[in-house]
Amino acid sequence: MKPSKNTKAGRILLALFIHICLFFSETLSASAEPDEAVDYLALAEERKSLEIQSNQIENWPAGPAIGAQAAILLEANTGIVLYAKNVDERLYPASTTKLMTCLVAVEHASMDEMVSFSHDAVFSIEPGSSNMGIDENEALPMEECLYGIMVGSANEVANAVAEHVAGSMDAFAGMMNEKARALGCTNTHFVNAHGLFDENHYTSASDLAIIARAFFQNELLSKIGNTASYHFEPTPTQPDDFVKRNKHKFITGEIAYDGIKGGKTGYTDQARQTLVTCAEKKGMKLICVVLKEESPEQFNDTLKLLDYGFANFAVTNVSENETKYNISSARFFQTSYDVFGNSQPILALNPNSYLILPKTVDFTDLTSEVSYGQTGKNQVVEIRYYYNNAYVGAATVDWANRQPSAYSAPAESTLTAQDAQSNPAADGPSPEKVIFINVKTLLIAVLAVTAGLILLTILRDLLTSYNFLTRRKRRKKSGSLFKRSKDDGPTF
Repeated sequence: MKPSKNTKAGRILLALFIHICLFFSETLSASAEPDEAVDYLALAEERKSLEIQSNQIENWPAGPAIGAQAAILLEANTGIVLYAKNVDERLYPASTTKLMTCLVAVEHASMDEMVSFSHDAVFSIEPGSSNMGIDENEALPMEECLYGIMVGSANEVANAVAEHVAGSMDAFAGMMNEKARALGCTNTHFVNAHGLFDENHYTSASDLAIIARAFFQNELLSKIGNTASYHFEPTPTQPDDFVKRNKHKFITGEIAYDGIKGGKTGYTDQARQTLVTCAEKKGMKLICVVLKEESPEQFNDTLKLLDYGFANFAVTNVSENETKYNISSARFFQTSYDVFGNSQPILALNPNSYLILPKTVDFTDLTSEVSYGQTGKNQVVEIRYYYNNAYVGAATVDWANRQPSAYSAPAESTLTAQDAQSNPAADGPSPEKVIFINVKTLLIAVLAVTAGLILLTILRDLLTSYNFLTRRKRRKKSGSLFKRSKDDGPTF
């Protein structure tokens, strides 16, 4: 039986289709060869020779050479930079973007709000990119969405949250940029909520550390960001039952490390491996950011930097070491007989002000400057401390009995690695102009002045009375002589 014309035509079309597919396949393979030929491990090895900015500080503990393009180690409570490498270079953050996504969401939504998934939220992400398989028109509570973003790194969930909070994904990116500026980021610009590649979507190690610092100041986000796995149970608005596991090896315990508080992984072909990690022990809360590294070295770099920080630096309480500004050292007019009870100074050094110092550095090695301009509520002045022009922390002089009950850094602090290496010129009054007033001393002084004024008044009155009596006696004596001479008559 001869094949029909239609059958022959079909075969011809099929063959033509196969040839076209093979052609484009070969073309795509050829275009991919240059990327496949890139030796990324060799590039990472070369990056170990890049300058470490913090190592340029005189007598600063030498930090480790790592293969990341940029990295930073920041003490979160104080904002002090312990390690800095290319911290201001603009690089792609990949999914570490999601730290900002969650931070903005928490500030603008309740955790029980239901987030619906639109067609665009589900299908606008790159095929094969990280997702949870949520279908169009399904819905999740906001809190579960945050677990999906941080634990599952789900891109469609980030999109849905963006639309829910801001009305559109573009509008949400605008909110992210506004928040970045408010935190003090200077090398950051977001165009989406998930971190997939866009040449206009970038940040720096310094800026990302600032964002992570704000993230880990939030109790709920800290909990979510330190979750190894999360079970999504079926609901009327989401029928699937599944578990998402975190890819951060410090969080899952694949790399054991004491004091881990959370973090976020990230990867795109352009960004390479990115990693944010927070760990707390020995009184310090360290945030480590690694950008543009190769797997699994992003974890090894982080391990080296955390070990470096905890091994070489320590917390120093200012009020326990400061003598120049310490009000309690002033014993003027102090007595054990205090009619006013337990008198306290009007001003006092904040007992919860801390510095982060290299273990080889003594408090007396530091220089300080006083700032009157940018103080918080109940704060009178801020004393900033430096070691070889590197910023190591600040203390505040507060109204007495109004110090915060716990150790915390000012929310507006946005220190970068550049701050850690430069001492801005002091434009305020010198420390010698700081005046501390003791209530008891003030009252004693007032009483002394009052007593002096009373004494002067008494003396003045006595002198006035004396002068009056003297003049009266003289007038009386003069009158008697005149009368006597008149009675005696003229003499010849």
